[in-house]
Amino acid sequence: MRILLVGAGGTLGRAVAAELGSRHEIIAAGRNAALTLDITDPASIAAALAGCGELDAVACAAGHVNFRPLDAITPAAIGESVYTLGLADKLMGQVNLTLAARDVLREGGSITLISGILADSPIAAGSSASMVNGALEAFVRAAAIELPRGLRINCVSPGVLSESMADYGPFFRGFRPVAAADAALAYSRSIEGRQTGQVYRVG
Repeated sequence: MRILLVGAGGTLGRAVAAELGSRHEIIAAGRNAALTLDITDPASIAAALAGCGELDAVACAAGHVNFRPLDAITPAAIGESVYTLGLADKLMGQVNLTLAARDVLREGGSITLISGILADSPIAAGSSASMVNGALEAFVRAAAIELPRGLRINCVSPGVLSESMADYGPFFRGFRPVAAADAALAYSRSIEGRQTGQVYRVG
């Protein structure tokens, strides 16, 4: 298969590329990759997809949110809110990637998005991540019943990555870290399997 991997240069993206790369052609994309793709910019998504040729799968291992205590977040309009980053980047970035991929994937192709454990297990300062992850998982379930041409969509929801504990460890006291290579297996399950509308929880 020809697989477009968004966020290929990140910790999880590199693990996904290593997991799938021995069996399939991986097209690495991201803000700093050879194929530039910024998920916050629909024009960037469209341009990258147009330059890829035929694709069997689109997978995303990218997305940013803010971590901020709730009592430090004040009411604000979209664009000014602490929540804007997660809504514009991780949530709408992946929604727009899905909508664009829908129109270019080969029949029977697949889309794999990334959410995370905070959809189910909230932590202090993590309300943005919980909100965005929960919305992504609901979107995947809803999109699965409407995608045309036999297209499939799933979501990978990993715990905090072992390789990221140096940065995120203080937020995840008591959580068991997940190796990026283990999270990458869920991408293989999504792309090489037959299920749709699933959330694959890792860790």
